[in-house]
Amino acid sequence: MNDPADDASALPPEIEKLLRDLTGGAPLDPQLTSMMQGMGLDKVDPQMLAMVMGQVQAMFSAPESEHAVNATLATDIARKTVSAQGDTIATSTDQREAADAVQVAGLWLDAVTDLTTPGLHGVAWSAAEWVESTMPVWTDLVEPIAAGVTEAVTTALGSQLEQLGTLENLGDASIPGLPGGIPAGMLDQAGPMLRRMHGSMFSMQLGQGTGTLAGEVLTGCEVSLPLVPAPTVALMPSALRTFAQGLEVDEPQARLYLAVREVARVRLFGAVPWLGPALLAAVRDYAADISIDTNAIEEAVRSIDPSNPEAVQQALQGRMFAPQPSPAQQAALTRLETWLALVEGWVDVVTDRATREHLPQADALGEAVRRRRATSGPAEKAFEALVGLELRPRRLRDAANLFSALEDSGDATTRDAAWRHPDLAPSAADLDDPLGYVERTSTPTTDDMDAALDALLRGEDPA
Repeated sequence: MNDPADDASALPPEIEKLLRDLTGGAPLDPQLTSMMQGMGLDKVDPQMLAMVMGQVQAMFSAPESEHAVNATLATDIARKTVSAQGDTIATSTDQREAADAVQVAGLWLDAVTDLTTPGLHGVAWSAAEWVESTMPVWTDLVEPIAAGVTEAVTTALGSQLEQLGTLENLGDASIPGLPGGIPAGMLDQAGPMLRRMHGSMFSMQLGQGTGTLAGEVLTGCEVSLPLVPAPTVALMPSALRTFAQGLEVDEPQARLYLAVREVARVRLFGAVPWLGPALLAAVRDYAADISIDTNAIEEAVRSIDPSNPEAVQQALQGRMFAPQPSPAQQAALTRLETWLALVEGWVDVVTDRATREHLPQADALGEAVRRRRATSGPAEKAFEALVGLELRPRRLRDAANLFSALEDSGDATTRDAAWRHPDLAPSAADLDDPLGYVERTSTPTTDDMDAALDALLRGEDPA
């Protein structure tokens, strides 16, 4: 008969030590050793094992954080993602061309809109620079969602551990080497550890999503969120070149066209102070009422293959959120989609007006951008799985038609007046009936209270 010590010695010392620590230093049962070997842990690369062991120890020993998202971890994963994709540092020529394009774009836009933000300057960024600059906004956006998901997953996993830790619930499926079930001390640590573990997993997913998106975006705020605040206007030269080559259009024209679009976005967010917060608030409102499908999570947890280090992430992917959004979530989602469409619709219209006389390929570039926004790429799909919503302006053409109709009814000032107050901005219903919105806003009515106030200001007797 083999000595259990001989069986245990077949495992790496790190694994053996971890198992002995979990069982209070008792000798390892040969069946447990055999199971570990069957999972292939006796053949794990020592360096990888050391890294995994360090992460496990950190999960147990790290202090609780008040944040569900680890911004440092997300940024690190995102930077590694863009590095693996072959990130390119912007050259001095790229910087000069970006600065010149933004300056020209500003002059062209001055001729077609009075909405402006002073002091804008153009920069050329690598994907890593985009990650570093935008990650604070991303982490702020997904924090409420991460908190809800992490709590639900922790509850589901904790429930499974409690069942394993109770001998009465184990029946004949007792765990070899753990004659008393899972130690109580381990169960006490499970909750905080599981929260840290899933928080880390969520942060890693966020990093992968932003890292992938960083390799796809053409400009800093292309996703229609105020990710890069004024006065910076960021162009992504590497992605821009790929975009121009794919369309077989002139690169300088593509750069100028995209610069006009980005300057228009940054001007809009700067000149309409309520717009950026309204977009971010819509995302947070969606997250505040998020519903987690705990049954699906528990089913996923039961199906996890413990020999696969990515099993948890794969099992939970796309299964965390309830199939149907709540009424409050649907309202927030409708509001978000409307704001996104209005931003890009307005940008479409003013970019067309600013470039039509200057860029021969403006129409082709505009259509290419609209097609690009109408289809979701890998990064957008990753965010949809991560936070349960899409960041796409579904009604872009409707919004562009509305702003064009406003302009036709008056002028550019009439068009831009739609942004003067959130209560006066077009709604989702207005996108269904743009001519009705134009008629209503072009013939304002004055109620009795306003008339009385006007009379008092003129020094007249309101009676």
